[in-house]
Amino acid sequence: MCGIIGYTGRENGIPKIVRGLSVLEYRGYDSAGIAARTESGTEIIKCRGRIGTLCERLAETPISSQTAIGHTRWATHGVPSDVNAHPHRAGRVTLVHNGIIENYSELCEELSGRGWRAVSETDTEVAAALIAEEYERTDSPLISIRNACSRMVGSYAFAIIFEDVQGVIFAVRRGSPLLIGRSTDGSYLASDMTALLPFTRQYYPLAEGEIACLSADEIEINNGAISHSPTWQVSALTAESAQKGGYSHFMLKEIFEQPEALRKVLSPRLRTPLPDFSGDSIEPDFWRGITSFQIVACGSATHAGMVGAHFIERYARIPVTVHTASEYRYSPPLAAEGTAVLLISQSGETADTLAALRYARSQGLPTLAIVNAVETSIAREADRRIYTYAGPEIAVATTKGYATQVAALALIAIAAGLARGALSASAGETLSNSLLHSAPDAITEMLTRRGEIASFAQRLKSHAHVFFIGRGLDYSLALEAALKLKEISYIHAEAYAAGELKHGTISLIEQGTPVAAITTLPALSAKTESNIREVASRGADVIRISADESENAIRVANGSEFAAFFSAMTACQLLAFETALARGCDIDKPRNLAKSVTVE
Repeated sequence: MCGIIGYTGRENGIPKIVRGLSVLEYRGYDSAGIAARTESGTEIIKCRGRIGTLCERLAETPISSQTAIGHTRWATHGVPSDVNAHPHRAGRVTLVHNGIIENYSELCEELSGRGWRAVSETDTEVAAALIAEEYERTDSPLISIRNACSRMVGSYAFAIIFEDVQGVIFAVRRGSPLLIGRSTDGSYLASDMTALLPFTRQYYPLAEGEIACLSADEIEINNGAISHSPTWQVSALTAESAQKGGYSHFMLKEIFEQPEALRKVLSPRLRTPLPDFSGDSIEPDFWRGITSFQIVACGSATHAGMVGAHFIERYARIPVTVHTASEYRYSPPLAAEGTAVLLISQSGETADTLAALRYARSQGLPTLAIVNAVETSIAREADRRIYTYAGPEIAVATTKGYATQVAALALIAIAAGLARGALSASAGETLSNSLLHSAPDAITEMLTRRGEIASFAQRLKSHAHVFFIGRGLDYSLALEAALKLKEISYIHAEAYAAGELKHGTISLIEQGTPVAAITTLPALSAKTESNIREVASRGADVIRISADESENAIRVANGSEFAAFFSAMTACQLLAFETALARGCDIDKPRNLAKSVTVE
């Protein structure tokens, strides 16, 4: 969702901005634009559509600039169009914006009463006008930004150019992420670390309310009271890690990276045969004091949470409820003494999950976050955090992000079970060994059968509707499998607990309707088999993802619960990928979707 890149230095910044915007394409967007400080003033080139269209505009009107900002927009206020694309200009102020100004209509009415007239339909133009009005009054960029921001309700990350301040970019954030970077050729800013990686690995995460002033040779941070130089960090990521590496799609690359991704999240916490989270500053006493978990997440992370709830209740005997983050603070569940809130987010900036985290903390509840991206808002604000170390995930539809979240939750279940006496040391060791070795091996084995799974995808590609069914843990996986298919293939896919089909949904089954049945749990396979016969007798084309010997099936590993789950998970991911590929879809950047949802 929306991306920002900026540069000021000693070189032509236009190629840098274009490259940064290209890296940010994976976040999802509908328009793009650049504002560049030139000898004749600030020039804006922007358009609806892909970065390629913007490059065509730049080729028609070549510009060179040592100070420039760029943006990819994902529409919230106003339809995708050239006019609504960022950057926006008002008076002597030009800016780009990630986030939402919730009180923009009141501000717009107020500004209009003083003679200002909007050109676009966006809340961003209102923010530019408010800063510009303050700048006319104060003639101070710093004061005008702070005064204007104090009147805005919502979330924002701004990169701002003032017409009469040469070679300087100002930046400020609240609620939306923004990183500052430095290199020998100048200063950078971006909404995502991957956009900085082609230029530098040195970064500073701008804190809430801080204003950064970037020039070619200096970066100054102001927190309202004092100014200081950034304390630089060095990213462990590399530019190469954000490239396709010979794969046709980022999603395919990330599916194939999952065995190693699992080892990265598990190995640091399994240096001995048993789980150890002391490196995350989580001691066994923490698990002993928990009487229940509330898992809060969005999208695929919610589905990971459902799988985690199964493992935690089974192995640690701790009651768990799973909540959609966007609903959590509006219908907050009751929290007894000893309840902990476990938040899951790949990006660490998911707006609804961040809001839920802040609500939980306001209620005095201990919080634990599972995140991939280091030094993000959720990671910083949670009481405790567990990093998944999955590395950059570029495809919009998550694969290794989901897999590593499930692995972290499974390890939590084992650690909590051991700490609370619900698991013996020998049982904990067996489970840990299965998670660390059998699960990655099961994924690797399934990856060798891509061709076989592609043949099943041919049976789905021409259908408008697909159903996934399963029981228990398999139902949780069915939800994620259906989401993957609909995200990237645009086929309507739904998941149902297998026993629920007869309560209405079976009326939708007709001759040839595809039904994917997931049966990895021996204790439940007989029950699910009866549901499979129900749909087959009504003409369904049944595809089995099963640990049992059966015809017309994608056979999954059956050595352990963990192996079976991750094997079936990989099969479902490949099935979605191959179906979308057969349909000619834009797999890495599906329509209307964004990678990191940083607005509510």
